[in-house]
Amino acid sequence: MSTIQGKVTLLSAGPGDLDLLTLRAAKALAAADILLVDDLANADIVTLAPHARVIRVGKRGGCKSTPQAFIQRLMQRYARKGLHVVRVKGGDALLFGRAGEEIAALREAHIPVDIVNGVSSGFAAAAGLGISLTHRDHCQGVTFVTAHMQDHSQPDWAALAATGTTLAIYMGMSRIASITASLMEALPSNTPAAVVQNAGSSKERRLVTTLGRLAEEVSAAGLGSPAVILIGGAIGEAAEFTTHAASANGLAHAA
Repeated sequence: MSTIQGKVTLLSAGPGDLDLLTLRAAKALAAADILLVDDLANADIVTLAPHARVIRVGKRGGCKSTPQAFIQRLMQRYARKGLHVVRVKGGDALLFGRAGEEIAALREAHIPVDIVNGVSSGFAAAAGLGISLTHRDHCQGVTFVTAHMQDHSQPDWAALAATGTTLAIYMGMSRIASITASLMEALPSNTPAAVVQNAGSSKERRLVTTLGRLAEEVSAAGLGSPAVILIGGAIGEAAEFTTHAASANGLAHAA
């Protein structure tokens, strides 16, 4: 029986700019033989893996995507050849990146797997706004939730709103009107809210407003995916919210 000498690294590419990569990520990229790269990762990340064969495995909500099962077969195929496979995933690999399925498949195949943590877009969005997601004057924590359920159902938004935490909502832009309507069953319409598109990249755009106006202003500003929706009192600490609250016409500011 042959011994598997290859391995897979699930690498967190961060939300955009390459300077948000960890040193450990840079080292893994430099040592890679095969790079399986997500669409949401910065395309220039391949420059940090000069010896690797690059295979793009696009996965983006609402678009034609590489099947997950095929990606997992690719990882196993090349690792069994004794190669170091680096699976490049946008944001943090362990947050809404289907890493659980990939880890399980690799373990079942007896292929070693490493995980390199990174910066999730939720944290990059908070940094762009200059706020703490867990500001203790406003909340008791933060809840990361995806609006894109596997069975296409909706999370219990009223229950999430009642947690007293800042809500960081991923993959929710296509249904932002229904999300905000459901949240307002438990939260007042003047609850601070924000959307940050392309957080942590040179293309970042921010909109800060209130829950009741969020869907309308997102549409008017032409914001879309990839973006993070942030809801809760802590968002009121953003400088943009102060400007919004003070403006006579109530319009949010997009940067």
